[in-house]
Amino acid sequence: MKLTVIGSGYVGLVSGACFAEMGNQVTCIDIDAQKIENLKKGIVPIYEPGLESLVIDNVKKNNLSFSTQLEDGLKNTGLVFIAVGTPMDADGSADLKYVLSVAKEIGQKMQSSLVVVDKSTVPVGTADKVRETIQAELDKRKSSLTFDVVSNPEFLKEGAAIDDFMKPDRVVIGADNEVSLQKMKELYAPFFRSSDRFIGMDIRSAEMTKYAANAMLATKISFMNEMANICERVGADVNHVRTGIGSDKRIGYSFIYPGCGYGGSCFPKDVNALIKTAQDHDYTPNLIAAVESVNKTQKKVIANKVIKRFGENLEGKIFALWGLSFKPETDDMRDAPALVVVEELTKRGAKIVAYDPKAIEEAKKHYFKEHANISFVDQKYTALKSADALILLTEWKEFRSPDFEEIKKELKRAVIFDGRNQYKTLKLEEKGFEYYQIGKNRTL
Repeated sequence: MKLTVIGSGYVGLVSGACFAEMGNQVTCIDIDAQKIENLKKGIVPIYEPGLESLVIDNVKKNNLSFSTQLEDGLKNTGLVFIAVGTPMDADGSADLKYVLSVAKEIGQKMQSSLVVVDKSTVPVGTADKVRETIQAELDKRKSSLTFDVVSNPEFLKEGAAIDDFMKPDRVVIGADNEVSLQKMKELYAPFFRSSDRFIGMDIRSAEMTKYAANAMLATKISFMNEMANICERVGADVNHVRTGIGSDKRIGYSFIYPGCGYGGSCFPKDVNALIKTAQDHDYTPNLIAAVESVNKTQKKVIANKVIKRFGENLEGKIFALWGLSFKPETDDMRDAPALVVVEELTKRGAKIVAYDPKAIEEAKKHYFKEHANISFVDQKYTALKSADALILLTEWKEFRSPDFEEIKKELKRAVIFDGRNQYKTLKLEEKGFEYYQIGKNRTL
């Protein structure tokens, strides 16, 4: 098939590259001219394992091309994916200005009948707005061209997006007619060689499915963090509690790891958007609001442990920080716990020396561009030199089995604050460390 993907960010680029890998002719459109020129050269703007090679290979095969001109993508195509950003607005709602701007341009420039696919994460009812926007432009042109709007939410995990797309747990399609549904089924057929996990439904239900899924996963995380905070106060060990409840098949082990809060491009934005959607329809989503509230508090837990140990005045204190991205295998720092920890410690006078395998450039360019109290190094042990403690916030593989003797040698004090409970089984106290983790009191 020939198809167009509008938006060459995380979702659009991964989707376009994976569709191209299956032999489709894909044109990716973006208004950022520099990004497009770089992509033509095989320079990928984000870090995602396997993505760069996939892009380069399919450009060479002429299965994947890039352009700034929507007209290039609308030529001889029947499927157009909208994969632009839906950032969180000031009131928590999803900002649809980019989605609707694309819809308007499609209506202005389409030359043949289309199936327009909402790939962006959008609130319930967005397909109706996209349909109205396109039709309004066609009416201005006095055009009789026809189109359908379909919802196809993505369920990609950053760090494993290629595998998720190529071997999906499910593909959800919301459509209001059988022809469009079948066209989407044909497109995704190569991804289901051994099983059929294609799920068709109405459009509003498909839009809701994405928000419901992310809210459910966020709920599990916040629940476990709440349990961790209670465990610390009653003298229990959340690591044992997790094992105990996870063995129940109704609960399972996924997304019940205690930690320093969730971040990223999806959970914070989507949970807030769902809250706002519910409120707009005269419903107070108490549980989901609590999930977000718990997460905001949880991001301060590690900083609070540091302050409790070293005092409110952190002037002259240096802390080594391992991990800036919100999770491993990505350079994405959106709503990362590191942002909160750095803010809470530096405003009390502390200096931070940070290391991350992939997110340092992102940190320098966007998040700590003019921050005087944070510096960056290119080796994890270098960050430790003369630091008063090590703070671990992201569970990158290279942090899992470090040389603790080297850590102790480099640190001013043998103190570790573990925001992901990576070292819970290593008996660090017996190695001479003060070891602080989530959900377990040090006095045990």
